[in-house]
Amino acid sequence: MSDLFALETVGWVEVAVDAAIDAMGRGLHYAIDPELATLAPGDPVKVPLGRGDRPVLGWVVDRLEAPPPDAPATLKHVIERVDELPTLPTDTITLARWMAGYYMTPLGPTLAATLPPKGSPTGAPRQQRWVQPADALDEAAVSKLGPLQRDVVHYLQQLPASQLPVERLDLVRRLELKDAGSIDRLINRGVLEAVAAPDDDPPAGPIRPTEAQQQIVEAIGADLGTGFAAHLLFGVTGSGKTEVYLQLMRRCLDRGEVAMVLVPEIMLTPQTQSRIERRFPDARVAVMHSGVRPSKRRAAWNAVATGDIDIIVGARSAVLAPVHHAQLGLVIVDEEHDSSYRQDSNPRYHGRDVALRLGQLARCPVVLGSATPSLESWWNATKAGRYRLHTLRERAPGLHRPKVRIVDRMDERRRAEQRGALGPTLQSALSDTLLSGGQALLLLNRRGWATHVTCTSRTCGWVMRCDACDASLVFHRKRNLHAGGSLRCHHCLASLKMPRTCPSCSGALARLGEGSQRLEDEIARLHPDLVQDEQLVRLDVDSRGSADNVNRVMQQLRVGAIRVLVGTQMIAKGLDLPGVTLVGVVDADTALHVPDFRAAERTFQMVAQVAGRCGRGSSPGQVVIQTNMADDPAIALAA
Repeated sequence: MSDLFALETVGWVEVAVDAAIDAMGRGLHYAIDPELATLAPGDPVKVPLGRGDRPVLGWVVDRLEAPPPDAPATLKHVIERVDELPTLPTDTITLARWMAGYYMTPLGPTLAATLPPKGSPTGAPRQQRWVQPADALDEAAVSKLGPLQRDVVHYLQQLPASQLPVERLDLVRRLELKDAGSIDRLINRGVLEAVAAPDDDPPAGPIRPTEAQQQIVEAIGADLGTGFAAHLLFGVTGSGKTEVYLQLMRRCLDRGEVAMVLVPEIMLTPQTQSRIERRFPDARVAVMHSGVRPSKRRAAWNAVATGDIDIIVGARSAVLAPVHHAQLGLVIVDEEHDSSYRQDSNPRYHGRDVALRLGQLARCPVVLGSATPSLESWWNATKAGRYRLHTLRERAPGLHRPKVRIVDRMDERRRAEQRGALGPTLQSALSDTLLSGGQALLLLNRRGWATHVTCTSRTCGWVMRCDACDASLVFHRKRNLHAGGSLRCHHCLASLKMPRTCPSCSGALARLGEGSQRLEDEIARLHPDLVQDEQLVRLDVDSRGSADNVNRVMQQLRVGAIRVLVGTQMIAKGLDLPGVTLVGVVDADTALHVPDFRAAERTFQMVAQVAGRCGRGSSPGQVVIQTNMADDPAIALAA
């Protein structure tokens, strides 16, 4: 009876299903009926899976002339083609196959990670609108406005010229308005005027590379169009590595090829994008990372897939962009040492290593750049001979090396009875910086307010730990929650309410250890004027928010509206802020005590990188490093 309803078979396909059942880069085999005879590699399909024939999503990764020898006598049939999803380029499938085999992850979920988010590719992203008071503002007209609109106008009038214009939705947030309706009505009445976004960078004029930069450009540029080659660009912070990248990109674009630029943090993409668009105003640039709105990411994905793009910029996921290997001419991995290139959720991969494999498949050079290269890259360049090493030993003309000072926290505590996160030396340096009109970056690589919660009773010794992974829970302050905040596990992301008393003995609880929230509170206490004028900002995983919020913070930093930036390791790398004259490392030992064989390496990298944010303007500035281990080689050598 089953033969009566048997489906006609006109071919066979290998399908990577979006389920964790296949490994080592292989898929499952299905038959196709006449209606699906045109299926080709890359097509999204629905296929039956398991005993219950549950329909699941998958992608055709190969078209077969005959069923495989080990296939059952009767193969299941593909149910349908999924027209709502785009077709994956075959080059993307090739890279995903390598990733699945190398990282021993299922091929289907790996292919799913290369897709753009769901949504319409034509959805228009929110346009930023910048506003400021009209030039010929009539005070009589302002007096006739309603109370809410008068507050908006008066707030903008009180801002210094350096902080104008203000982004419209940022103004909504600052004044805690329900929506932007009142601002739009003020624009329509001519009380406020909409203007272009502030130009926070100098015009991009002709740049003459230094002799050292030009030699490196010539050496790497000779490999363009000749095949794969790996290069390690080792240059001290501020030495002009970005200029080398831009010179190489110019040569790549002149050849009609696509350049890909990877950065470790989402917050570095606006700065990189701005520099690229200024240097290449006619280039088509696609920005690809998880912080971009889904509609814009999908539009960028489609542009890359159709070849309608010149430069791809993004974080680690941009390496999975559907670029055609024949078009790709150059891959740049900036800050190649950074651990943010590691994807810690499925499918797990290392963006730097995938970029190297992409360069091999596309037969194009790959440039890895860093002021503190990873040990494996340094070995590959100096011992194994797999990479070619290029060195920039001096800062670019006009930049200065900052004065670096190591401060022993134990010694300061003994002499000054220090209780807070900032010692006397760093406190004094911060005050002097603010009085002189400079900006400060303060790094504390711990999130939250307190790193652990414990009972104050000596006979009890109870410590709040996560039930799932036994790690100490971190206290995060939030004034509208029970007991002022919540407890979070930074490993498994569990969250609990803060207990009022010790669960073991009902004694009092102490919140110990310093986190970025606590540091922010301490600075606000020492300099309350910073809070009143919104010149103190904390930037970490908890406060980062959307990509638009990060862009806003970076723009305000460049124009000087933010005087003090507190943050974790994400502020330690890649930022070019000429106004910063003080960098403070509040506790340089945080990474040294982690049970990780890379602890010393990462401490060195973090301290050296954050110190490099200073001295990029007219003043060399200073770096103050607080530590309990002043003699540790990782800290001493970084300084």
